[in-house]
Amino acid sequence: MVFPFNFYLAAFAGAFLTTWFTLPYWRDWCVRVNLVDDPGRRKIHDAPVPLAGGFAVLTGILTPLVLGALFAASSVENTRVLPPIAYGFSHRALELAAIAFGAIGITGLGWFDDKHELRPLPKFAGQLVIALLVAASGARVTLFVHSLCFSYAVTVLWMLAVINAFNFMDNMNGLCAGLGAIGALLFAILAAAGGQYLVALTGLLMGGALLGFLPHNFPKARAFLGDAGSHLVGYLLAVMAILPHFSTKQNPRHFAVLSPLLVLAIPLADLARVVILRTLNRQPFWIGDTNHLSHQLVRAGLSQTRAVLLIWLLAMVIGSLAVLL
Repeated sequence: MVFPFNFYLAAFAGAFLTTWFTLPYWRDWCVRVNLVDDPGRRKIHDAPVPLAGGFAVLTGILTPLVLGALFAASSVENTRVLPPIAYGFSHRALELAAIAFGAIGITGLGWFDDKHELRPLPKFAGQLVIALLVAASGARVTLFVHSLCFSYAVTVLWMLAVINAFNFMDNMNGLCAGLGAIGALLFAILAAAGGQYLVALTGLLMGGALLGFLPHNFPKARAFLGDAGSHLVGYLLAVMAILPHFSTKQNPRHFAVLSPLLVLAIPLADLARVVILRTLNRQPFWIGDTNHLSHQLVRAGLSQTRAVLLIWLLAMVIGSLAVLL
């Protein structure tokens, strides 16, 4: 059965519109509770900006997802739902529930960090617990090694790396959200091409939600993602890289397992580079600085807007290679 395009369109549009229309309400709430990013050292803004992006993006993803799940559940009883969706919800219900719970948890962890500036160890511990939850639900990396311990270890390390890579990349208007949208849509294309409809729908939900937020954040920011949003983006992309079956017994494509590394090449390379530099300079790697790729491009003469656009372009070109694999 050919999966109808209107299901994909509904997921993308629903997430986009939900995020777009709810963000002003989240901005007002953030102002009321003083959840704002004040100007200061290494900041590029001169007035407080509400940290509303993470909440709006989470709303944009979960609202269509819950409505879709309710529709699928009611339609299954009347045999009116497409078999791929029915199969996906019935066979991946535990994974989906754990992923949704993890998305709420990681956003809450980021919110707590935004509000109280968590020390590195408690924040890392929270990320670790959520990564273990996802791995325990069955969403795990295998890399052709049949070992449960190996699978858990690689999955947790992967999730921690991607979460923190996007947390580090949230240093200029639109950078983290744009890279997140590019990554999500590329994963959606890869999953759709492989007939993994539920994974593709998840990617489109994320891509739509981030694109719904982006006009509020780029080029001039009326809201920031905050740690709540950057944690959520990294978490969801880490999960999106795990869910698809890039290589199967029926269709072995061993090089295709490199696809996530290509899709997320820019944030992962930036993470590796700044960690190495900070270590060589005998600085804690979790302390922010201005040695990221975006800062290097600005020092080379680009405006912040052009630096972000160039990084988006690089991410699209490198990520597109994953489709060729």
